[in-house]
Amino acid sequence: MNLDSIINFYLNIMFNLKGKKALVTGASRGIGSGIALALAKAGASVAVNYHSKAQEAEAVVFEVKKLGVDSFSVQTDVSNKEQVVKMFEEVKNKFGQLNILVNNAGIVYMNPIDKITEEEWDKVLNINLKGQFFCVQEAIKIMPAGGKIINISSIASGGVGVGFGNIAHYAASKGGVIAMVEDLAIELGPKGININAIGPGMIETDMTTGILADEKTKMSMLARIPKRRFGKPEDIGAAAVFLASDEADYITGTVIYVDGGWLSQ
Repeated sequence: MNLDSIINFYLNIMFNLKGKKALVTGASRGIGSGIALALAKAGASVAVNYHSKAQEAEAVVFEVKKLGVDSFSVQTDVSNKEQVVKMFEEVKNKFGQLNILVNNAGIVYMNPIDKITEEEWDKVLNINLKGQFFCVQEAIKIMPAGGKIINISSIASGGVGVGFGNIAHYAASKGGVIAMVEDLAIELGPKGININAIGPGMIETDMTTGILADEKTKMSMLARIPKRRFGKPEDIGAAAVFLASDEADYITGTVIYVDGGWLSQ
């Protein structure tokens, strides 16, 4: 069986999300769109959050609806508390409740430490970390027991022996995501809500285009991956479906690294 066949088997047979209501932030493209479509294939209705790419978000909504589930787009800057509150009000009005939250929205800048400005630091931390915090705060207000929260971190989060250089602010934000997940698992567990993180490896998206543009860098990174390929958004989507499913009910406060074996090196 090829990768697509395997993914479709698990999404459609084993991990049934029919009737579930989901919100994916940063879902207009890349990993976010891959997650949104994977959840929809498993039967979940999906709210597609975006910041500025309205046309791309609507394209994802169109693809989700083609799968026979409900979907709508919602524009929000997740680092803005007021906008986040309004987003969840809209989700509640249209879906009634929220069963699955995937905090995917994020940005990265490549800069050495002496070139990172305070403004750049704040923007990365505000979107990548504070944005997830805001969304969790609002999600639990409309999330019943059995709800699943999935925060997107990274293999660059620290503590696992991976360093890339020139992304200190990004690494700090993603490390913070994991610390937050571990702490919130303690708080949310008694409420019947699971929270976990996914740590993607090198995934081929618009965000990584610049990194992989240099052939030498690309081949060096590929050599570190036992699977000998870069990841696809669908790979992260499959992990998200698992964590959102009933099959993952006893998993909380942990990180699943989807990296083709990078960390095993």
